Amino acid sequence: MKLDQVAVQLYTVRDYLKTPEDVAKSLRKIRGIGYRAVELAGLCPIGNRELKAMLDGEGLACFSSHEGGEQLFKHTDQVVEKLTALGCGSAVYPYPNLATDTAAEVDSLIAQLDRAGKLLAEAKISLLYHNHNMEFRRFGGRLMLDMIYDGIDGRNLGAELDTYWVQAGGQSPERWCARLKGRLSILHMKDFGVEDRYEGVPRSVYKEVGLGNLDWTGIVKAAEKAGCRRFVVEQDGNWIDNDPFKSLKASYDFLEGKLCK
Repeated sequence: MKLDQVAVQLYTVRDYLKTPEDVAKSLRKIRGIGYRAVELAGLCPIGNRELKAMLDGEGLACFSSHEGGEQLFKHTDQVVEKLTALGCGSAVYPYPNLATDTAAEVDSLIAQLDRAGKLLAEAKISLLYHNHNMEFRRFGGRLMLDMIYDGIDGRNLGAELDTYWVQAGGQSPERWCARLKGRLSILHMKDFGVEDRYEGVPRSVYKEVGLGNLDWTGIVKAAEKAGCRRFVVEQDGNWIDNDPFKSLKASYDFLEGKLCK
């Protein structure tokens, strides 16, 4: 893994993206830490041209963009227009916007993803699925995530595997990297820690990369073996001094010092 393969998921700093001016300041801070790319999510309303100018001005690439189901399924053409303008090659489905409480409902979601994936592929844009722990529920003995990937041609759906949520789902990040060989486009790097967070009861918490319990050497090796070439740092909360930029710096320092060549 090299540093130019690493990006920041902007949802990490969502509280600092309320206005276009905030976005510009936050992108400058992210580039100042050392990151060279971002993944879009959590931004205020901002024009594609304005955002592209900000990214270019800071020397930041746009790896991918989280797009809600409403946009992906009903306004796919707008997603294509946006990502093309930003020079962004991947649209990520971040969380099911449809009910998935039965196998039939999961099948319905699969059909929608397949349709959107075909349309995006025609525009040379990849559709990726971002998992949480909910996809490790079983329906008739089958994991929901297996149903999704088995039910859609790899040309229409790739993977953005989230390490924290794989662990939270009781599964192995390394094994899932291997399972998704040839489809794993992006690895979401979010560490898994355990702290006394609620009435003295240990709870799992988000941690900076390298400061939790995940085996990053093994995970990155497995991801690269599976064909993954892009890695996105994300931390939804539990930031150092309640400052997401400090947490991003800690993750970057670990990656630079321990994992990147």
